[in-house]
Amino acid sequence: MYRLKLHKNLTVEKWKTFGRGKQLLMIANELNRAKNLVQRGDRDEVLMAFERAFELLDLTIDVTETNLVRYELLRFRELLAQSYLESGSHGLDKLIKVLVSLDKESYKALT
Repeated sequence: MYRLKLHKNLTVEKWKTFGRGKQLLMIANELNRAKNLVQRGDRDEVLMAFERAFELLDLTIDVTETNLVRYELLRFRELLAQSYLESGSHGLDKLIKVLVSLDKESYKALT
């Protein structure tokens, strides 16, 4: 795992203590932040929110032991990367829904 740039006080060991549902909700929080920044037209901050989400997502992928779940997280990462390259201009609501649907706990928290 590479050295964290945006979450300097976070370690893999600390991230493991959070359940997958909480991990996904924290990633979703960054994406929600990006969605709000898109509406304000602050492109640089939108990209920073995406980068924070990527960092948390990569941590989640790194600590996930189940191959099927890791596969789905990697597929989600591809969708997130596509949205990032498009400057997060659209589809963030759908991305958040897809992300939280990967775990019962996070899904229940947002429904």
